[in-house]
Amino acid sequence: MYKIRFTNTALKDLKKIPPSDVNIIGRKLNEYKEDPFAFCKKLSGKDFSTYRFRVGNYRVVFDFDEEFIVIHRVGHRKDIYK
Repeated sequence: MYKIRFTNTALKDLKKIPPSDVNIIGRKLNEYKEDPFAFCKKLSGKDFSTYRFRVGNYRVVFDFDEEFIVIHRVGHRKDIYK
């Protein structure tokens, strides 16, 4: 099981998201940390991260660092990859 670590940028991203959606994202991340490879997708371009989770209309972009899932960005699907 992995632990979750947020970067400062990801924490700023979460402040821009409605609290009800942040709760949903948090619950999903708790599910995903058990077996993240079953739920993640590898990104083709390596602009800022390697993997992403899909949580409704939101995307959580992250990398792995030993026992941590390091979350770099969280945002709406239409804006996250810009």
